[in-house]
Amino acid sequence: MALAALIGFGAGHYTNRTKTVGTVAAAAAGSTSVDPTVAAGAHVFVQFACAQCHGLNGQGGVSPDVPQLKSVGKTLTVAQLTHIINHGLGESANPTKPYMPVWGAVISKRQVDELVAYIHSGLPSVQDATPPPVPRDQGPEVAGAALYVRDGCINCHGPNGLGGVPNPLSEDKTIPPLTGADFRSEFNTDQKITDVIRSGSVIGRAPIVSMPHWGGILSDADLQGLVTYIKTFK
Repeated sequence: MALAALIGFGAGHYTNRTKTVGTVAAAAAGSTSVDPTVAAGAHVFVQFACAQCHGLNGQGGVSPDVPQLKSVGKTLTVAQLTHIINHGLGESANPTKPYMPVWGAVISKRQVDELVAYIHSGLPSVQDATPPPVPRDQGPEVAGAALYVRDGCINCHGPNGLGGVPNPLSEDKTIPPLTGADFRSEFNTDQKITDVIRSGSVIGRAPIVSMPHWGGILSDADLQGLVTYIKTFK
């Protein structure tokens, strides 16, 4: 929305710009302030791709296997929510069913506390706490680059798939990169990359960080976009 407002500002004449500014100012004046911890939790909710399975503001509707946090979040205690975030939850043996990843070694205690506060507050709308848009008319590589951020791949595999994020209890002690000769050798076809995105990795072995099942969440077009983008890495 911010980008659209700027484009309109630059393209319109002075009277249009004046109306746009007035509208934005009025909207800002009428907005409800949010507790800073809750606001931070809303941004963490987006950063770690919670919205991709639980829906924007936890409203659900993405998968029948993923709970609507708007309704169930307040029924869970701080300890229960913290454990689920750190250790994951879901049906580990079935890659067609979503499995919430183990975030314990990636997300900080403060971020977990902020997420819990956001969930217990009812997951209100917070300005700018929305997933990045995915361009659908610029080819699969561009879409894949946006999906890599929107779906949280960047949190574990790093920018440009460079890896290096600690995973202390795993065999390699880090989350593997999506670059280099070893990756290219193991995942030498589009299908192999697609399969691991669909089925996840190291599921249900907390506290080892796991890659979630995306099979029940991502469309074939999204999978193709991610594979195309990953293949651009070094």
